[in-house]
Amino acid sequence: MSRSTPSGRRASGSVTLSDVAKLAGVSPITVSRVLNRPELVTADTIGIVRDAIARTGYVPNLLAGGLASRRSRLVAAIFPTIANSMFAETMEALADRLGEAGYQVLLGLSGYPAAREDDLLEAILSRRPDGILLTGIIHSPGTRQRLLAAKVPVVEIWDFTPTPIDMLVGFSHEKAGAAVADHLHAKGYRRFAMIEADDDRAALRRRGFLSASARRGVTGVPVITVPAPGLLRTGREAMARLLERSPLDGFQRPDAVFCSSDALAQGVLAEVQSRGMDLPGDIAVMGFGDLDFAAHTFPALSTVRIDRRAIGTLAADALLARMDGLSGAGPSAGGGVIDIGFEVIERAST
Repeated sequence: MSRSTPSGRRASGSVTLSDVAKLAGVSPITVSRVLNRPELVTADTIGIVRDAIARTGYVPNLLAGGLASRRSRLVAAIFPTIANSMFAETMEALADRLGEAGYQVLLGLSGYPAAREDDLLEAILSRRPDGILLTGIIHSPGTRQRLLAAKVPVVEIWDFTPTPIDMLVGFSHEKAGAAVADHLHAKGYRRFAMIEADDDRAALRRRGFLSASARRGVTGVPVITVPAPGLLRTGREAMARLLERSPLDGFQRPDAVFCSSDALAQGVLAEVQSRGMDLPGDIAVMGFGDLDFAAHTFPALSTVRIDRRAIGTLAADALLARMDGLSGAGPSAGGGVIDIGFEVIERAST
């Protein structure tokens, strides 16, 4: 005796796209558009179809859809770390904007330095992403060659070059470091030091900071490098090393310290205060990033503000323009590079 299956299901028990369309009272192509091109469908229709999907428990076969359309609806994003909040807002803004357009973000972590980037990209490209986001502009020759051969839209972020692989949304770390030196000099400080994490972008900030310091007549700037990413603990340890240097070798205690991240600067604040020293009277402290705690340390931390959400949103827009087939489109709808700039934020610590 044959057994009938419940309405809306096949013998295998799986719900089909046609089942969803029937329940929603729309055509299968409309369901497909809601899933893959929601910008082409009205909000009311999207609501009806998504309600039908929820009621049936339908799970789209994205692999089959990708094979049919040659699109995966995936964007791969490679960041160094999620251990601190420096990149969190950029990741969230990227995922939010791509999600609105029906894309999912595949996250990869490359570490410091980007030791795993080559292996990550090899695995990612095998999944045929529609777009790729890379943090930074320093890549191995093999990575550049592989990306150029793949002919996938690529956007690099958090750095600056006039010659990106494809598109770029970022800012000049060298100029940011120089702006800090100019700010400290304008405030009357003359003995600088720097505490930096061991990563490529922090090194660029150091180069700009030291060059601008030298132009202002401030030379012999001591630099202490700690493992990346910079932490409160390593910032405090580095500041202790700096303060314990002997004056017998001609060392003069700095009156201003630039840290390559706000987390390092927070550690410096803690170490200076633990020794009963005055901030900024004895030592001024400058961070980088303007993370959420920077305005609430004691004293409030002077820093460099980067619009992290704007980087994510603009990078997503650049990829979407290219992935949706707008020939020559990219940042600013014209391809190439967006320099989002930065802002020096003066607070009580300087």
